[in-house]
Amino acid sequence: MSAPERVLLCYCTCPDAASAQQLAQTLVNESLAACVNHVPGIRSTYRWRGEVTTDSEELLLIKTTAARFDALRERLLALHPYELPELIAVPVEHGHAAYLDWVRSSGH
Repeated sequence: MSAPERVLLCYCTCPDAASAQQLAQTLVNESLAACVNHVPGIRSTYRWRGEVTTDSEELLLIKTTAARFDALRERLLALHPYELPELIAVPVEHGHAAYLDWVRSSGH
């Protein structure tokens, strides 16, 4: 038996709730993500083009699989309003087995 497909937790910040909702809805509708959680009201401080900036953002927590990541990345980059969107994927090492199975099966 082969090892189960790796589940990923992806982080992506959006400038507002509307763009976050559009992105989340599209990723789930197109079966690129099983689930997307919205975390409103975060503050991000970063250096961009030589200036330190602090902005309000909404964080998306995107659950997907390694097999769907490339397509998810391409779609996210095409839709995202930022010039340089944040997209960080972290492999899920442990979790509730039934939930992880659901994430794996949600793209089929």
